[in-house]
Amino acid sequence: MSPVIGISAYGERARWGVWDQPAALVPQNYVDQVVAAGGIPVLLPPVPGVAAVIGRLDGLIISGGPDLEPGRYGQQPGPRTTVVRPERDEAEIALFGDVIAAGLPLLGICRGMQLMNVALGGTLVQHLPDVVGHDEHSPTPGAMGEHKIIVDPASRLAGLLGGQCADGALIGVPTHHHQAIDRLGDGLVATAWAEDGTIEAVEFGGAADRGHPFTVAVQWHPEAGDDLALFRGLVRAAAG
Repeated sequence: MSPVIGISAYGERARWGVWDQPAALVPQNYVDQVVAAGGIPVLLPPVPGVAAVIGRLDGLIISGGPDLEPGRYGQQPGPRTTVVRPERDEAEIALFGDVIAAGLPLLGICRGMQLMNVALGGTLVQHLPDVVGHDEHSPTPGAMGEHKIIVDPASRLAGLLGGQCADGALIGVPTHHHQAIDRLGDGLVATAWAEDGTIEAVEFGGAADRGHPFTVAVQWHPEAGDDLALFRGLVRAAAG
């Protein structure tokens, strides 16, 4: 059977047809990429107790979305911190902890990477343009931008992305985020960076690797691109 891949869902107000209601949802391209990679996607709403599903999953994606509540990493909200979803923070931190404990394959995307970092004691930059001096990481409201990254050739990420990382090559990635990792969480190592130094990917490193079959997180949005490498890697690890 195809592996079952959980995708953490947004809890947002949405409109469809004649309806305008609170909804549990993810952008369609998350679902499409998991299916194209050979997995069966299952949406996990941000509700108390959702982590109990871990025993029925083969892998997990922690998806993108709004800002994390700054109090979770010891800060007050900055003037550019946007809407937060404390109930989603709580549900996804529980999912993350249980997935790590179970040793299941995990892919974090954008907010997902930030949440993993915070769950492990790291901190975030609340508004990246204040640090890097430009808005290339999120140039257009409601649309993806693109910037270049460089990947550590010794990383698991480089093994997934293949020859496009060779010889320090810069890779274009779809991007939309105004926050980023500041201090790394316990056990995480950075494995990709934007040209301005922003951390663009993390994974467990050294003794903290803990034998996990697949734990990778990226700041960009691979679901919005054409490269299935990360989703195929996740599904392959989940199938194993």
